[in-house]
Amino acid sequence: MQTSSACRLVLASASPARRALLQAAGIDVDVIVSGVDESVVEDREADALCATLARMKAETVAERLRVAGKHADTVVLGCDSVLAFDGEILGKPGDADVAVKRWRAMRGRTGVLYTGHHLVDLRGDGVAIGGVGSTVVAFADVSDDEIDAYVATGEPLWVAGAFTIDGLGGVFVERIDGDHGNVVGVSLPLLRRLLGELGVPVTSLWRKDAL
Repeated sequence: MQTSSACRLVLASASPARRALLQAAGIDVDVIVSGVDESVVEDREADALCATLARMKAETVAERLRVAGKHADTVVLGCDSVLAFDGEILGKPGDADVAVKRWRAMRGRTGVLYTGHHLVDLRGDGVAIGGVGSTVVAFADVSDDEIDAYVATGEPLWVAGAFTIDGLGGVFVERIDGDHGNVVGVSLPLLRRLLGELGVPVTSLWRKDAL
């Protein structure tokens, strides 16, 4: 483990929600989208799937930075989220009809949102560490009209489980059991622990204007 008072955190994700959550926690990140083809991974368990995808994203961006020689004092964070519901793994629906079908099945019921986190420490020998957060999500018993209106906004088409908790979809989440940030896309407590194991105090990543 390499101890450091400061480093650059690179987020290997296109998710604006993840970036906004980190920024709200006082952490600025550089964003580099991995471009990983998520369809090639066929893990049958939700926690294993999101962990694998998070690792692939982080490793892809880490290798890109190594080749470019832009990896000094850098830690790369890869994340991926999926919803486990009724024995299925639900990622991004990508299609309005699929989103409507999912919401009609999910309303009034619960699922478990898993988010995989993977860190690659490029400051030394490329030490990597990962973990998975899980949060139980209870969905409201929404009407067909509410589902149609929500899907028509386009928001649920490109997010895991066809819902957000920090956007329009938040009104359709009755309650959660676990970490709210994990549902958004980054478990801040889990990230703090993983960074700590790499010798990076999360407080060293706080922006000066956040202090």
